[in-house]
Amino acid sequence: MKSHYTMRLKQQGSAIIYVVLALIILSAAAGVMFFKAKQPPQATQQMKMSQQAPVETSLPEVTVYKSATCGCCSKWITHLESEGFKVVSHNKDDMNTIKIEAGLQPELASCHTAFVDGYVIEGHVPASDIKHLLNTKPAVLGLTAPGMPQKSPGMQPEGLAPQDYDVLAFDKAGQTSVFSRY
Repeated sequence: MKSHYTMRLKQQGSAIIYVVLALIILSAAAGVMFFKAKQPPQATQQMKMSQQAPVETSLPEVTVYKSATCGCCSKWITHLESEGFKVVSHNKDDMNTIKIEAGLQPELASCHTAFVDGYVIEGHVPASDIKHLLNTKPAVLGLTAPGMPQKSPGMQPEGLAPQDYDVLAFDKAGQTSVFSRY
């Protein structure tokens, strides 16, 4: 049988181990708190920013001219905004003047005309095509989805993929080439 003295030494040893572990944990916590308190404000801000979701590169503002009564134009604007663009919209009674000033040939026209980063965007061009245009910067005047394609952003429910039409790139002379095919 173990002596009372041996059992007491084991209990004291266990208690000492728990006290040492507690001191180590408290020291580590105090060190972390001390380190955070000593960081310069910009380091704290950088840490907070690195913990946030990545920020998409800022897209340029899109200026849209449309008729006040055009519902599909408003839906197209919503499409652009949901894709990260900031859009400024202007209602115009005479859209033909805007289209002529933009250098659009009549056969390239649609219901609304937009301008972004020096390019003309005519009609229901998907935001992904505008982003591709801005990334590649081809030597064109702009993009158009002539007419009002029924399965394009703004003409169909939001979130459905574009179908059954072409987005054309065009130059100042009105020459076109297929930019995207849906």
